[in-house]
Amino acid sequence: MKKQKGFSLIELLIVVAIILIIAAIAIPNLLRAKIAANEASAVGSMRTIVTSEVAYASAGWTTGGQPIGFSAALGDLGGTNCSAAPPTATNTCLIDPVLAGATASGVPKSGYYFTYAPGTGTNHTTFTLNGSPAAPQQTGNRYFFADASGVIRFNPSQSATSTDTALQ
Repeated sequence: MKKQKGFSLIELLIVVAIILIIAAIAIPNLLRAKIAANEASAVGSMRTIVTSEVAYASAGWTTGGQPIGFSAALGDLGGTNCSAAPPTATNTCLIDPVLAGATASGVPKSGYYFTYAPGTGTNHTTFTLNGSPAAPQQTGNRYFFADASGVIRFNPSQSATSTDTALQ
């Protein structure tokens, strides 16, 4: 009798089962790593926005002869024509257009939306900034908050405020 070469069906099923077991162990770890990366990116984006707001306020932009202070909108920190035109109060090119457009109605940046609110009046002496996961528990677990003080705070379950724990 001639012996056939190749793998039996049982051997192939055992290999497939082993691959499935390894995948079942690895996928949750990969998802946790992606969430951690998104949260780190959100913190970096919050720092970038706060630093850009300080630079914006220091630039001395005015409207009607009065200083503007901090920007009126997150989009003012961005810009689309940065190499061809000089910066203006509404097109400063201080942050990337992707980050400037990562609002709740826009496209998220690394799984997070950013909500910016300037202080009242025409001379914005303060601002608040919130970072929220686009899909909670999928793109991020923590919510972030920052204001003109530059301190970034977080809350693990709801929109963060100025009374939440500061990042270390």
